[in-house]
Amino acid sequence: MPIGRPLDLTANVARKDISAIATAGQTQFTVTGGYRINELGVYRNGVRLVVGRDYTASDGATVTLLSAASVNDVLNFQVFDSFNIADAIDSDSSDQTINGNLTVTGDLVGVSTRFNAAVGIQSGGTQIGAGVTTLNFVGSGNTFAYDASANRVDISISGSGSGSGGGLGTAINYADGSTASPFSYIGNSVDVTENMMIGTSKAGGNSSYVVSIFPTTTIASGVAVTVGAGKTLVLDVLQIGDL
Repeated sequence: MPIGRPLDLTANVARKDISAIATAGQTQFTVTGGYRINELGVYRNGVRLVVGRDYTASDGATVTLLSAASVNDVLNFQVFDSFNIADAIDSDSSDQTINGNLTVTGDLVGVSTRFNAAVGIQSGGTQIGAGVTTLNFVGSGNTFAYDASANRVDISISGSGSGSGGGLGTAINYADGSTASPFSYIGNSVDVTENMMIGTSKAGGNSSYVVSIFPTTTIASGVAVTVGAGKTLVLDVLQIGDL
């Protein structure tokens, strides 16, 4: 075992070595950082000492030689610690912090599925992902479209649910602000600002009706709305403009 300058200690070593230079007649030595009882090796000038015969170590902090040291004797203390990998996940800890990316190969299984950080869920441009564990879509006609280029899922909701104003227009809530009433509202007009091709890829089979509930539809200058073969476009399908 090497004797002399102690090794630099780190948080993930299984053993650390501490050295001390004795004075004449010295018997008690303090082990820097302490030790676990019965998990300590003591060396005097390179010769390992025997606990109970050559020294005692019973308080986790000091070592007492049963035979006094001579001046400049080198005492080396080999302390055995638990092996802990720095920044590893500790199964006995309730809270864990990982800085950086976490890559999991396989399933991520746990008792709780709550993610406290925002996960990219937005409502009208407002982030709502923090703490959300379940998305519940009420009503028929809900569709999901995955946009791989943007790594985004577009959700379209149509149809009706309990108290949602019949599924036409935007539902109006009661005074509590959260309970849907039987009423909904429809805006007076809508603007089309991007080119559209209404064909079989977006509007059903070869023969279908494409409808808008808005009384007035304004198509921006330079924008083209193309109605494909077999499609019938009906604006103001509810004839609200005639009311």
